[in-house]
Amino acid sequence: MAELPDVETLLAAAVQSVGGTRREGQAVMAEAVSTAIDTGEHLVVQAGTGTGKSLAYLVPALRHAMAEDATVVVTTATLALQRQLIERDLPRLSAALAPMLHREPSFAILKGRRNYLCRHRLNGSGDPDEETELFDPRQLSSVGRQVKRLHEWAEETVTGDRDELAPGVSDLAWRQVSVSANECVGAAVCPFGQECFSEQARADAGGADVVVTNHAMLAISAMQGYQLLPEHRVLVIDEAHELVDRVTSVATGELGERPVATAAKRAARLLEADLTERLSESGEGLALLFGEADAGRLDHLPESLAGAVAAVRDAAHSCLSAVRTGSTEQDPDYATQRKQALAALEEVHDTAVRILESFEPPLRERTDVVWLAKGPKQSPTLQVAPLAVSGLLREKLFGDRTTVVLTSATLALGGTFAPLAAQWGLGRESTDAAPAPDAAAPAEGGADGSAADGAADDGAADGADEADDPNRAAGEPRWRGLDVGSPFDHARSGILYVARHLPPPGRDGLDPRYLDEIAGLVDASGGRALGLFSSMRAATQAAEELRERVDVPILCQGEDSTGRLVEEFADDEASCLFGTLSLWQGVDVPGRSLQLVIVDRVPFPRPDDPLASARQRAVGARGGNGFMAVAATHAALLLAQGTGRLLRTAQDRGVVAVLDPRLATARYSGFLRSSLPPYWGTADPEVARAALRRLAEAPAAG
Repeated sequence: MAELPDVETLLAAAVQSVGGTRREGQAVMAEAVSTAIDTGEHLVVQAGTGTGKSLAYLVPALRHAMAEDATVVVTTATLALQRQLIERDLPRLSAALAPMLHREPSFAILKGRRNYLCRHRLNGSGDPDEETELFDPRQLSSVGRQVKRLHEWAEETVTGDRDELAPGVSDLAWRQVSVSANECVGAAVCPFGQECFSEQARADAGGADVVVTNHAMLAISAMQGYQLLPEHRVLVIDEAHELVDRVTSVATGELGERPVATAAKRAARLLEADLTERLSESGEGLALLFGEADAGRLDHLPESLAGAVAAVRDAAHSCLSAVRTGSTEQDPDYATQRKQALAALEEVHDTAVRILESFEPPLRERTDVVWLAKGPKQSPTLQVAPLAVSGLLREKLFGDRTTVVLTSATLALGGTFAPLAAQWGLGRESTDAAPAPDAAAPAEGGADGSAADGAADDGAADGADEADDPNRAAGEPRWRGLDVGSPFDHARSGILYVARHLPPPGRDGLDPRYLDEIAGLVDASGGRALGLFSSMRAATQAAEELRERVDVPILCQGEDSTGRLVEEFADDEASCLFGTLSLWQGVDVPGRSLQLVIVDRVPFPRPDDPLASARQRAVGARGGNGFMAVAATHAALLLAQGTGRLLRTAQDRGVVAVLDPRLATARYSGFLRSSLPPYWGTADPEVARAALRRLAEAPAAG
């Protein structure tokens, strides 16, 4: 093959093809990604909103794929970014670069098996999902109508991909026509193996230059040793700030009456009643004990509960042994029943074993945390999750054979990559790397009148001050960090207003003074506000109160689908949208519809959050600062993501109003504020309201 153009030339062609202009940060990032691919050194890149980071990693990734006849894997955390890459960025980029790369690059999307229709299940293999027995007839009637529509859609769809179905269906309906990887009998046995949507997607991915998947697939492939992803030497992890949470979610097991009952019913198709009845009874016994126990983290397993979990383990083991030593005939329907029974029994057995074993080491040496989860809309379950995933990621992702590029708009917390690098298992940055630029500090005149001076004193990042220590531990991956900044002039385009005069937030709902502050800001802005609240209770309280006090539409999460609410908010400049967690990271509304972001409190994890509190204690037991390494890092990440909703284009203007005075007064405030975009700061409420009034009165552009 003829020599390919360099990355700079390809990037220029790509930018020109989409009618864009050169962006310095994008060019710097593209060269850094290219260098990382050449050297094999991992790369962490913070690229602020507006940088165009997708092109910055796709261009060198495509060049590598074409030059080496290799596949590059790109993972994302959200469906929205997956769609952007597959439906917009990659088609345009491939067409633009084809003349220079000597052929048009190919790309494919790869999801878990559960995301695709199963033709075998559609044609009646197995029984309806056992969970349907737990719902009332009215809900089942709705599910039945949805399943009927799925059968009709199956005759039309080319991909069988759930995300292409519009409007969508409930999870309960989808489970009637899909199977998990553990339940699949395999293409060799399945009578529909040659027509399998999942197998076709996997085959398409195997021959593509770029494969787009999600963090969960990456985690499953790493943890369970499945060859789910095509062979690759370059891995790009976009939305990398979500990686730890997504991997933790995949690595979390649960044990409760419902999964035990499901396993028992599936086993009952194959075994004598005495074995499966014993398993069902053990699940019922577990549920009885759950009813008497309080929700929360379990540092010690009560004897009665340990006995109940052991009973489930033993009953599941007996059923497993019987199924494994029973008939192995290859009749497709029997093979399906056997595979489904084995999958359910193994999950119940292995989770019970994991829960019991997690309590065996002394508290300081444990690697898992267990808690009882229960609530008004949740069946009680025992949950077990890893205290850290850094070791797993270091071993499975950051080996010598793969170059990993991790990128997001928010990675440098407290002015350093060290907090997230520690969670990823990367350790210290390579000593011969140029120091990563500090995250921009707040502008002079900030809300607390001080620089970001709290991070080092508080031990932020649990060892971040050792990032340039030449004595890197043996086996630590080599990596470099790079902050390419943002094309936005945050100090001229946005104001960070911290309501220093308000009291610290309490636990009994929003203080009336907070509601007064919100009403004053919304009145000044004429709506145009995104309210990011720490709980659904606070969001609902604020929405109900403001509907009585301001003359603008107030939308509240939960009153319709989140996607539809965001559309309404974007379409009506006068409206406000209030909500909680998913809005902190999932809203992209440029222009005049969003000129005010309100944050009610610094988003620390709840004190009773079992996983966060256990991780915090574990850091402290190793001599680190658990609060800074876990709670403050979590808060800084969410706060940076939330305040980043304000400026989505270079033309946007507005105010971020944080009502929690701790962002100005607490010792850790410097760490939090140095994690935010460098908005101009003020603690004067009238300055903020006056700015909002000017923006509201300004004529619309164009």
